[in-house]
Amino acid sequence: MSNHSNTSNLSNPSPQSYNSISVLHTDNHTIVVNKRAGDIVQGDKTGDEPLSEKVKQYIKVEFNKPGNVFCGVVHRLDRPTSGAIVFARTSKGLSRLNEQFRGKSTRKVYWAVVEEMPEKKEATLTHYLKRNEKQNKSYASDRETEGSKKAVLHYRWLQSSDKYHLLEVTLETGRHHQIRCQLSKIGSIIKGDLKYGAKRSNKDGSIHLHARELEYDHPTSKERVTVIAPVPQESLWQFFEKGK
Repeated sequence: MSNHSNTSNLSNPSPQSYNSISVLHTDNHTIVVNKRAGDIVQGDKTGDEPLSEKVKQYIKVEFNKPGNVFCGVVHRLDRPTSGAIVFARTSKGLSRLNEQFRGKSTRKVYWAVVEEMPEKKEATLTHYLKRNEKQNKSYASDRETEGSKKAVLHYRWLQSSDKYHLLEVTLETGRHHQIRCQLSKIGSIIKGDLKYGAKRSNKDGSIHLHARELEYDHPTSKERVTVIAPVPQESLWQFFEKGK
């Protein structure tokens, strides 16, 4: 499988949206992008250009595709979150990736920088999350309530700076704002995440949650694809990445 990095010295003139994405991996059925905090994955009421459209533009230019380009949205990352996200380049790729995400055969590992160290350095968190659509926020409970969904994640402490702590989080379920909500529930609020109780916002509106690693089976070859997303170019993220 070939990997293509996003370069600026292209023979074709490139629109702004093309140059603003970082491609981590591409093959005949899939493309993995390192999403920037602030990008939306799919179009919404804001009218901002979604990442899916930028990926279409990349495919069109990089592979000299005439006409309409296929780009299927498989999963999502919250707008203020960064990291690895896979799109499907074919309808077959989309249906088979959707099956994997539903069947939990993919692996998603996140890095979360939190304000307070959890009581345990490593643990499994199980809560019941209920989403409030108006607030675009989820609430975690220790017991099942009407309309709630079970949420399970595993975390382990990796390292600390003077003020903050880096956790590695692996998801077992994929609920709305799951990591943000569950970590907040145990008092380990993600840096910059005002919605879930952070002391202050990050200047760029991001939160310190990054989809660090993504694993899935290639839709046709079945070969396991593993992609690691470099952290944002920000001092605290860089400190933690250099420490690993």
